[in-house]
Amino acid sequence: MSRLRILGQAAAITLPLALASGLWAHAAFERAVSARVAAFAEPPVATEVLDRNGWLLRAFAGEDGRWRLAASASDVDPRFLKMLVAWEDRRFASHGGIDLAAFARAAWQGVSSGRIVSGGSTLTMQVARMLKALPTGSLAAKGEQILSAVALERSHSKAEILSLYLRLAPYGGNVEGIRAASLTWLGKEPRRLTAAEAALLVAIPQSPERYRPDRFPQRAKAARDRVLKRMQNLGIIDAREAERALREAMPEGRRELPMLAAHTAARLHLAEPERATVRLTVDGGLQEQLESYARQRAASLPKPVSLAILVADHHTGEILASVGSPDLFDTSRQGHVDLTRALRSPGSTLKPLIYGLAFERGVAHPESLVDDSPAAFAGYTPQNFDHTFEGIITARRALQLSRNLPAVELLSAVGPARLVGRMKRAGARPELGDRSIPGLAIGLGGLGLTLEDLVAIYAGIADGGLARPLRIEAEQPQEIGGRVLSEQAAWYVTSVLAGATATTKGSPGTIAHKTGTSYGYRDAWSIGYDGHHVVGIWLGRPDAAPVPGLVGQDAAVPIMHDVFARIGPVERLPGPPPGILAAAGNGLPPPMRRVGRAAAKARDGLGPEIVFPPNGANVEAGFAEVGAGAGMAVTDLPLKVRNGRPPFTWYVDGAPVAQSVLQRQASWQPHEAGFVDISVVDAAGAAARARVLVK
Repeated sequence: MSRLRILGQAAAITLPLALASGLWAHAAFERAVSARVAAFAEPPVATEVLDRNGWLLRAFAGEDGRWRLAASASDVDPRFLKMLVAWEDRRFASHGGIDLAAFARAAWQGVSSGRIVSGGSTLTMQVARMLKALPTGSLAAKGEQILSAVALERSHSKAEILSLYLRLAPYGGNVEGIRAASLTWLGKEPRRLTAAEAALLVAIPQSPERYRPDRFPQRAKAARDRVLKRMQNLGIIDAREAERALREAMPEGRRELPMLAAHTAARLHLAEPERATVRLTVDGGLQEQLESYARQRAASLPKPVSLAILVADHHTGEILASVGSPDLFDTSRQGHVDLTRALRSPGSTLKPLIYGLAFERGVAHPESLVDDSPAAFAGYTPQNFDHTFEGIITARRALQLSRNLPAVELLSAVGPARLVGRMKRAGARPELGDRSIPGLAIGLGGLGLTLEDLVAIYAGIADGGLARPLRIEAEQPQEIGGRVLSEQAAWYVTSVLAGATATTKGSPGTIAHKTGTSYGYRDAWSIGYDGHHVVGIWLGRPDAAPVPGLVGQDAAVPIMHDVFARIGPVERLPGPPPGILAAAGNGLPPPMRRVGRAAAKARDGLGPEIVFPPNGANVEAGFAEVGAGAGMAVTDLPLKVRNGRPPFTWYVDGAPVAQSVLQRQASWQPHEAGFVDISVVDAAGAAARARVLVK
C-alpha cells in the first residue's frame, strides 16, 4: 500500500475525530457559559438617602460592612472613563469578554521576562472575578473567570458591565466602587475630577491595599503618576495638563462619607431597611449650613443643653432642613436623640392659635380691650411669667407681651377642645397624658408637643390658615388638611406677631414670630415665618431637666434670625385678605370693643387707682442695720387706693400681702431694698399697678 494511500486513510479517520472533538468542546464550552448566564446576582449596594436634588445626604454600609454605592457612567467624569478603559482594556468596546490579543501579549511578556508582567484580563473578566469573589493566581480560577466573562457579555450590555465595575472595583479597606472611593479619598462625588484625581482612582484598584493614600501615600502617588504619563503618551491628556497633574498634591487621609439629616435618615432606614434609595424634601446645602451652625452655636451653650432646628416651606409642607441635635455623636448632649420629634411643653407658643380662634369666632379683634389682672377660671388661677399685671390693654398688645391671663380668658371663651382639634387639623399630635378632656392649662403649655408639631401649626397660620401637614419624604404625596384658622383670623395673628402696632391694610412686615418658655425653664422656643418659610427653634436639656435662666426671647430668637439669614432673602408677609376690619376703639362693633372682664369693668364704672405709693416713686422704708431685725423695714409701708369696688386684694411682686380688705388703705412691711411691683385688684377684677423703688 502506498504511503499516500495510508496518509489518506489516516486523515479520513482523524479529521472526523478532531472535528467531533472540537464540536464537543465547543458544545461543552457553550453549556458551561449558558449555565453561568443566569447565575449572576446584582451586587448589593448601600442604602442611599438623597436630598431633593439627588445629592447624597447619608449612606448605610451593607451587612458585610462594605461601602458600596450604586454607580453608572453618567455618575462619573467622562475623562475618568477614558483613562480607565485606556489603562485596563483598550478593546473593551469590541471584544466578547476575552481579548485574545491581550492574552498573547501577556504570554509573550511572561516568556520574555521570566515573570508575570500583565494578566491580560479584560474589564469584563475583572467584573466576573469580583462578582464571584474568585482568587487570583489560580489556573482553575482563571478558567472560571473566562467562562463567566463570556456569560456576562451575553447577558449584559457594555454599559451594564461598566456600571458593575464602577460599583465593585476595590479601593482599599472596606471601600468599593468609584463613588465610595471618590467620597472617601477626595471628599466629593466623581462627577467632576481633575486629571490627577481621575488617574489616582484608575490606579488604586491595581493593588488596593498597597496604594491606599492614607497608609502609603508615596506608593499611591507613584502609581498615579504612571497612569498620568501613560495617558499623556496615548494623547488623552496633553503635556501641559500632565505636568500640572503630576504636581498636584495627594489627598491626605480618609474622609468620612456625608452624614447629613442623620436622625431622619436613620429613622427611615430602620423602618424600611430594604429600600435602596430614600429621597427627602431636604435641601442638602441648607441642611449642611444649619448643621454646621448648630455645632458652632452649641459650643457656646453649657453642657448638656442642646438645640434643634426645623425649616419648612409653608406653601407645600416640605421640610427643607431638620437638625435633630448639634452633633449625633456628642454623648454629653445625648446627640442620638432627635429633638425635633421629642415631646416637650410648648410654653406660650400656642397663644397665637388661641387668639386666632377668638378672632375667627368674633369673640375678639386685635384692637379689642382685654383684662390682664389676677383672676380664677373654674378653679384655675394662672399667673403671668413676670408676676406683674398690665391691667386693661388691647388683645394685640396682650399677645405681643405674651400675657397669660388674657390668653386663658380667651381660651375659656373658645374652648380647649376646639384648640386641640385645630392642632390636629395641622397634622400635630398633642399628648394630653391621662386627661381625656383638655383643660385651660393647655393654653400655657400643659400638654406635650414636638418641634415638628409646632412648625406644622405655624405653617398653617402662615399659609392663610390652610393646613398642609409637614412631609420629609419626597415620594410622600402632598396633603391638604382642614383649616387651622379662617383666612382673616390667620392674617390678624400674622399682623400681631409681626409687631404691627395697629390693624392696617398693608403688609405687616417681614417676619412674624412667637417665643415660648415652659414651666421651670425646661424649654425655650421661637417659631417664626416670613412669606415663604417657617422656622422652628428649640433649646433645652434632652433629659427635660430645668435650665435656670433659659428663656425663649433671649436664647431662641437670635438663633431663629440667624437661620433666616442662612435661608436667603426674607420674603415679605402678604397683605390682608378681603374682609379685614381695620378699626380700633369706637370704630369696632360694640361687642368687640371690650372682651370678658374688661367689658364687665366698663359696666361697673371706674377701676381702682393706686394713690400711694405712686408709680415710679422712691420710698424710704428705714431698714434696720444691726440686731435681730437687721434687713427688715422699721416701719410698714402704707398702701392706698381710690376708685374701684371693695374688697381689695393687694399683691407685691405677684404674691398677695393683704386680702379682702374693705378699707381703701392697707400696709406692707418690705423685707429688702430694691424695685417692687405693687398691684391691687378690686371686687370686679379690675386692677392697677405701680412700680416703686424701696430704699
